[in-house]
Amino acid sequence: MTAIISEETRTRDAIAAAGKSLFDRGLTFGSAGNISVRLSSGDMLMTPTNASLGALDPARLSRFSAEGVHTGGDKPTKEAFLHQCMYCKRPQSAAVVHLHSTHSVAVSILADTDPEDVLPPLTAYYVMRVGALPLVPYFPPGDAALAEAVALRAEKSHAVLLANHGPVVAGATLTDAQYATEELEETAKLFLLLRGSAIRPLTAGQKAALLPQAPPPDRHRPE
Repeated sequence: MTAIISEETRTRDAIAAAGKSLFDRGLTFGSAGNISVRLSSGDMLMTPTNASLGALDPARLSRFSAEGVHTGGDKPTKEAFLHQCMYCKRPQSAAVVHLHSTHSVAVSILADTDPEDVLPPLTAYYVMRVGALPLVPYFPPGDAALAEAVALRAEKSHAVLLANHGPVVAGATLTDAQYATEELEETAKLFLLLRGSAIRPLTAGQKAALLPQAPPPDRHRPE
């Protein structure tokens, strides 16, 4: 008889697998970065403090209640609030990936980028997976003011770039959040490789055609 694997067990294993994939490919290092997934109950699993994403123990992930209270597992990361404020503003999201990936961090340090949308639309896949990428001003790690700044940007974008720190990306699933984070890092790498060269990014029209279209107005709604 085949055993039924619970949602939580599958999610714990998926977080560990995603962490190892990111670590093995050099997208994170040491104990930097964190991953979370929100369960159907509203509770949340997150990689704990001082843990390498390349060697996660699924049983030791931090667990939070739907209200954001730490209820089990290892001591949580001080960056837990980054995940919580993304979920608060993006109820459709079920996963968040935060990395200190090299090229994305490098772009976050540049002085001449547009804080409303840091990277140009270099490829269709970047536009489809990331869209706009606003820059959140620098705050020290763990500063509560950073949560407010991230929440403000998260209202309109599922991906933000923390100045001198790294990306925070939400997705409908863990796979969506991971792939979008990877696409962001590769686009940041392309952007840095192309600096000083004349470039031909997608036009405004080409970009708009790739973005989700706003729903039509409700004709029965009273003015």
